[in-house]
This record gives sequence, structure tokens and C-alpha cells, in this order.
Amino acid sequence: MAWRLLAKSPEMACALIDVAIGSSFDVTTGGALAMAVAPRVAMIGGLMLTALVLSGPSSAEDWPTRPVTMVVPFGAGSASDTVGRVLAAALSEQLGQQVIVENVAGAAGMTGTARVSKAAPDGYQLVLASVDSMAIAPALHKKPPYNPLSDFTPIGLVVDQPIVLVTRKDLPAHTLQEFASYAKHNAAKMQFGSSGVGGGSHFACARLNAAMGVEPIHVPYRGSAAALQDLMAGRIDYLCAPGAGAIGPIEGGTANGIAQLTSERSPLFPDLKTAREQGVSGAESYFWTGLFFPKGVPASIVGKLDGAIDKVLNNPQVVERLQKSGASPIAGDRRSADYLKTLLVSEIDAWNKAVKASGIQIE
Repeated sequence: MAWRLLAKSPEMACALIDVAIGSSFDVTTGGALAMAVAPRVAMIGGLMLTALVLSGPSSAEDWPTRPVTMVVPFGAGSASDTVGRVLAAALSEQLGQQVIVENVAGAAGMTGTARVSKAAPDGYQLVLASVDSMAIAPALHKKPPYNPLSDFTPIGLVVDQPIVLVTRKDLPAHTLQEFASYAKHNAAKMQFGSSGVGGGSHFACARLNAAMGVEPIHVPYRGSAAALQDLMAGRIDYLCAPGAGAIGPIEGGTANGIAQLTSERSPLFPDLKTAREQGVSGAESYFWTGLFFPKGVPASIVGKLDGAIDKVLNNPQVVERLQKSGASPIAGDRRSADYLKTLLVSEIDAWNKAVKASGIQIE
């Protein structure tokens, strides 16, 4: 189009094309434009086709040649954000290109996850997804914006975290029995926070409430970090938080750790008893996190990132940073893409049943 607009003669048209292909030869003024231009056009077409053919495989093999975006579908300062930034820094060193964390919060992780599901399958955008955004929230929506099984390429499970019941520091309870008693007498005015309707922290507290036989007021936030801030400020009474979010407030004395909601004690909180140990059953919850590409990313790119993740999670310094943040790195075969895919299938089934039993549905 540019040549048609700029060239006022066959000679000028050929000159423009000669510049593009780096050649030079004479054209007579009496020759037809089509006869003069056609050989150059054919040559350019051939060169462009050759470039496209050659660039396909090499672009996958050379990945990454520019920065990679890791979408964290929760707010800055959240449990997922903390884990994502540790992983991004370590992966940047392994891959030789910067891995940039971008927080895209909303809808219990669905907003950011949906964006990645529609991204180009070139390996330059991935999502640090969790049980919230891949199993719970989609089960709650009649028309979720993505299909967790068909719209993504699993890369690997990276960390899991215990869910911990934390309360405002001045709430008069230090054991689960004391907390349950207080909740039964004050349920009408008590408020519990979550990272959003349908998120893991919401359902964890919902399970705990049902196990204790209470129905406090639910206050959803745009991420666990905002909920924790209000908890520490005394604006809400309690929160069922992932370990990465709970460890700082508990150790800093700005919130009280009451119970772990996992079936066994996590080594991250060795002195904090589980709900079962404190006489409450049926309240078990957990929080896993994995990496996913959009559907269609070449296997060579998936394999290269999988290898980088292995090296990162085998690095003692990275392991220590993750553990200090409240997350447990996944070991062995549980890191693999195949394991994550199998886990996702079972989690979707389990949470579909749990959501159906709860009667909660979002239009």
C-alpha cells in the first residue's frame, strides 16, 4: 500500500522495492509497471515466506528472548504475590530473562486467570494459579470465563500452604475451644474476612463455621492482603488465611494464630495445633499453587520452564525464602505437569460437589 501511494512512476516503484530487498538494476521508462515490479514482488514474497518458516521452530527453541510476564491473580502483598515474587526472581536468573510479576486481582483470582487463558500461546505469559481460581471459583459460577482443563497448559505444582485461623489480637480466645465458645455467643455481630467470594479463604472459614455451628457475617475483600490489614486493625474478627499471609502477623504479634486447618501440622507452624487436635473435625482446608501457560504453548517451552522450576525449587536459598514466607515447596514427582493435571481433575470434581452441597452459586 505504501508503494502504491508513494510511487509516481514505474522507476520510482522499482526503486522503492530495490531498497527493500537491497538490489539495484535499471528499468526503462517505457516498460509496464507490472512487468517491472513483478520480479521484485515475487522475490520479496519468497524472502518473507522463508523468514516465517525459519522463525517458527527457532523462536520456541530460543525461548525466552524477552521478558516473561507471570500474572498473579491476587493483590500485591497477598500470599500468592509473596510466593510469585520469590519464584520470579529465581526464575529470572535461571532463564536469563526477567520474569515480571503483574498483579491482576479480582473475582477470587478469576480476572487475572481469565486474561492468561486468552493470551497468545508463545510462552511469554503464564499464571500463578491456585485452588481458588482453578477449582473453587469456576465451580461457583454458572458461566465461568474459562475452562480450567481445556484452556490451559499445566507446567507444574510449585508450593502448598496450610490454611490458618487467625484472629484480631484483642479477641478473647487463644484456643479453638475458646474461639468456638466466643463465636457461638457473638455470631450475630462477628465478622470474618476472605480474599473474595468463592476463594479458598472463604470456603475454609465456611467449613470451619459449619463445623462449629455458627453463621457470622462474611466480609469479602479483593485479596487476602487487604483482609489481613483490616484484621490487624481490628475491623474484622477473624480470617482463614494461607500460611504465607498468616506467618508475618502471627510472628509479629499483630494477630493471634488459633489453629491450622490442615489434617496434619505444617512444619511452618510446628507449635500451632490443628483443628482436629483441638476437638473440631470437618474443617480441613488447604491451599495449593501451580503455574499454567495458556493452551497451545509448544512442548519445548513447557519443558524448558519445567527444568528451570526444578532447579529453583532444589535451591536451598530459594527453599528457605519460600518457607520463611509461609509456603512449602513441592518436592519430587508432585512438581510435574502430569501430576498437576491429575490433581486439577480431582480438585474440580471435589469442589464441584462441595459447592453444590453448599448451595452457593454466582450468576
